[in-house]
Amino acid sequence: MASLVEIDSLEVLVIVDNEVDPISSYRHPDVKVSGQLAEVAARAPLQDGTRGASKFEIRLDNVCCGAHGLSLMITAVRERKRHTVLFDTAPEEQIWELNVKRLRAKLSSVEWIQLSHWHRDHSGGMLKAISMINEAKGNTGIPVDLHPNRPTYRGFLGPTGPISLEKDPTFEEIEAAGARIVKNDQPHAILEDMFLISGEIPRVTPYEKGFQRGLRFNPETGSWETDELILDERFLMCNVKGKGIVVFTGCSHAGVVNVVKNALQLAGGTLPLFAVIGGYHLVGPNEAFIKDTVAELKELNPRILIPGHCSGWRAKYEIEKAMPGRLAPSTVGTQFVL
Repeated sequence: MASLVEIDSLEVLVIVDNEVDPISSYRHPDVKVSGQLAEVAARAPLQDGTRGASKFEIRLDNVCCGAHGLSLMITAVRERKRHTVLFDTAPEEQIWELNVKRLRAKLSSVEWIQLSHWHRDHSGGMLKAISMINEAKGNTGIPVDLHPNRPTYRGFLGPTGPISLEKDPTFEEIEAAGARIVKNDQPHAILEDMFLISGEIPRVTPYEKGFQRGLRFNPETGSWETDELILDERFLMCNVKGKGIVVFTGCSHAGVVNVVKNALQLAGGTLPLFAVIGGYHLVGPNEAFIKDTVAELKELNPRILIPGHCSGWRAKYEIEKAMPGRLAPSTVGTQFVL
């Protein structure tokens, strides 16, 4: 088991997610939330004095845009030390760059990029993110942590046959953009052991079936092959002092319960579950086991659940019904402090 030190707090900036909601309130006692319209207005002070006592304006070109994908800027704080990881890079370069600029994100603080798995909605902004982070830092060589088994193409079986996804950036393209590639398929700690990246996620629940109808293109045979397990998916985790384990999951193709159980196991099996942030993948065929998933999550007793991306509204509804007060949906432009 790789080591994982206790940290004092976590700051999570949602750069890209599916949902935009800067006006709903968050009332969870264990999380501080910013990024609502009041903070957006503070980015646009009025100087001319022509609007009475108003000193700020809500400019909608300061509000972030949603997209089908995920990108989180995660900062761990321990005493006076801060380390920042970029977890996934959204589906496309334009939306990642747009939101970073609107958020005034401090890219020079990013020390590590982790890709949760090879799917375009998580890797599409990778090359732009590398170049912008390197530019902000004034050097090249930002580490990019990747699973070594990169598919040529992924897709799924549609009603009329295979449907292909866009290709992920290649290792060569990522390196040419200015990254230092770190290939790893085993659990390992990074940045003074404040973060732990998982290896392959064990499948222990009977109902979490993976990415149903998932396919992978084999260029040697020119045909599509079954690829439902998405074995390259990895999660990120931290240990918040006095609170427990925080798990960041890209899509939970292995099943969010399997993800959480593996995280608790990697932490030694003695720490409580504090929070689960990211995609729970409880949409499409997986809607059939929302109730089973939420029931097991409830048994694992998390303090806060922050579903986003591919989680779906039905899962959020069931979470709030089964565990009132523990839901805090992930929305674009929001900063969570745990």
